[in-house]
Amino acid sequence: MQRQYLLPTFNKKEYMILPESIGWYWDEPYHQVDRKAGTHNNFSIHFVVSGTGYVEIDGQSYPLKRGDAFLYFPMQEQRYYSSEEDPWNIRWVHFYGSVLNGFLSDSGFDRSPLWHVQHITLLESSHQQLLEEAEQRSFLQLSTLSTLTYTFLIAFMTQAEPRTSDRKPELDDRIRALLPLMQDKASEPFELDYWAHQIGVSTYYFCRLFKRATQMTPMTFITFCRLQMIKQLLLDNKDMAIKDIAERSGYTSISYFNKRFLEQEGMTPTEYRQLYFNKN
Repeated sequence: MQRQYLLPTFNKKEYMILPESIGWYWDEPYHQVDRKAGTHNNFSIHFVVSGTGYVEIDGQSYPLKRGDAFLYFPMQEQRYYSSEEDPWNIRWVHFYGSVLNGFLSDSGFDRSPLWHVQHITLLESSHQQLLEEAEQRSFLQLSTLSTLTYTFLIAFMTQAEPRTSDRKPELDDRIRALLPLMQDKASEPFELDYWAHQIGVSTYYFCRLFKRATQMTPMTFITFCRLQMIKQLLLDNKDMAIKDIAERSGYTSISYFNKRFLEQEGMTPTEYRQLYFNKN
């Protein structure tokens, strides 16, 4: 079974990204692609929803399962195919844009074609919206088509991690399971040893796992949790002193508290509170 939609290539500089084609193959046991280097001048992202497939890189075959993905840059050699015994359910987008090479390379996506997507349902939903837009309106609304393609790309970039042989998804799940508890305890002194102990790993490995699972460091996550708490306290308790809010949210230094809030919000806590109440 196939759903795919092909679009003309536009030379429109005002769009950062546009799709050349969007597709979805399932129950196609003989699906295979073999493109020589220098023959395909688009980027492409493919991700496996279910089943099994393979990608060949430098003569070596890599099996792909649910959540696995591959990203090709323009002019790269491409060889990938479905398992005949367990055909893959695979979705893909071919896209182009003059700034994309630097944009993706600066984010490290030129390191390897092989990736793993943490929350595949989010990427699947984004892809479905793009596919339906193309099917229903073709290129009549280029701005919408560009926006949806960019949304898909960002969903991939924020959820993808390099696929390695020692990846342990269960550890990523344990990190994510800790997040609500870390949020609840964000106002308490942050002790890295304590949180690493919760999943039985070293502090160094905990930081690596945390960054892989959340795209941020543990301390950055705690800071965001505290800032969320601060903003709520500022608005719910308009007579509470800023010093008391700082202490309740985990900051013993009022100057550091003000600095962190200013860096994140672009204004002081007092200014943020005044802005809100002036609006209301």
